[in-house]
Amino acid sequence: MGLQNTLKALSDPIRREILSLLKHKTMSAGEIVDHFSVTGASISRHLSILKEADLIRDTREGKYIYYELNTSVLEEIMLWITELKGEDGHDKNL
Repeated sequence: MGLQNTLKALSDPIRREILSLLKHKTMSAGEIVDHFSVTGASISRHLSILKEADLIRDTREGKYIYYELNTSVLEEIMLWITELKGEDGHDKNL
């Protein structure tokens, strides 16, 4: 996982919404497209960026590809942010 790729992937509101959809269930690309008013090609690109950042996984079943959230990467990010923030959440230099 590259942190830069992950942060880039999370910077887009459509990609964040895709992640929110996938936290509830595994979905096909077509099901994801139905939630947005952008083209299928645009959603495909967003899915590709999320996959490159290892935030989602895909599985082919027949002619369909299903996407699911990769929670392990999100957990790593949360752990890093928590450590960066400090255990009690307060800046000790103030």
